[in-house]
Amino acid sequence: MTNTKLSGSKMQVNRSCPRVVAIVGPTAVGKTEVSLQLAEALNGEIVSTDSRQFYRGMDIGTAKATPIEQARVPHHLIDVADPDEIWSLAVFQREAQKAILDIASRGKLPFLVGGTGQYIRSVLEGWDIPQQAPVPHLRNVLDAWGQEIGPAALYEKLKMIDPQAAEKIDANNLRRTVRAFEVIFQTGKKFSALRRRKDSPYILKFVGLQRPRPDLYARIDLRIENMLENGFLEEVQALLNKGYSADLPNMSAIGYREMAAYLQGEMSLDDAVAQMKKLTRNYVRRQANWFKANDPNIKWFDMQEPDVDAMIAYVQGEEGWIYPSKPDHE
Repeated sequence: MTNTKLSGSKMQVNRSCPRVVAIVGPTAVGKTEVSLQLAEALNGEIVSTDSRQFYRGMDIGTAKATPIEQARVPHHLIDVADPDEIWSLAVFQREAQKAILDIASRGKLPFLVGGTGQYIRSVLEGWDIPQQAPVPHLRNVLDAWGQEIGPAALYEKLKMIDPQAAEKIDANNLRRTVRAFEVIFQTGKKFSALRRRKDSPYILKFVGLQRPRPDLYARIDLRIENMLENGFLEEVQALLNKGYSADLPNMSAIGYREMAAYLQGEMSLDDAVAQMKKLTRNYVRRQANWFKANDPNIKWFDMQEPDVDAMIAYVQGEEGWIYPSKPDHE
């Protein structure tokens, strides 16, 4: 992304764009409560960038903001699709951009909040996402291949062909791996090479939340235990009862497939919980690839002793804003 240092004799800073604050950090770090406090204090609204919170009925397992939390601050892009629908990256980008403009047009500050780095970056960096239309036969063949050898094995094959694309995809997310192969086979080019970036359409500020890994892993374990106590098994059973198969791409969200396997007698509950904890830890490590601790554009705050007042002051201040630039003649 461009920053203020890039403005010069041939470039001028474009200050007419909406201001957007992104609250980033790993799963279980504490983004939800911080985002609520910042949005309340700064007349903001929240745009969810969690790719699993789009789906109705998937509440506990995705740590979706509760109805009480959503009543504190308006939320966007939560519960916008059914679990058997697919909200592609391109659809999300379009709808998130619409939500940001709507929020800004009402004089409020948009906060992008979530742990799905690919979705956040696609919006804030103005990605030009490949628009190849799906080819049902090719997709079915690739999906069947993935089902036969397993999502992880198909992912390993993608790593050999396009390691840059694989680095940004969850190894257990068969849908995204299949989509990458689909684009590669259609175009003859690497998927990573087709995801072009343009100048950001926004004035940006990043608030990063972090914890030491041992603390974060302990919070992950506690979160999973609380999910079970709060009815996660019943949530998954309700989805199965409605006819949503455990093999649906969106049911590959961490926890759903494992709980379904337990409910269907394919795995013990202890093994399912252990697998959830392992997959979540792996996911945390992948999240770090999107928002690195040494990124100069992110102001990191320690959540072991969170200072929300300092975060509010940072958002209100002039430090840290990233301005897009454009040629003088535009």
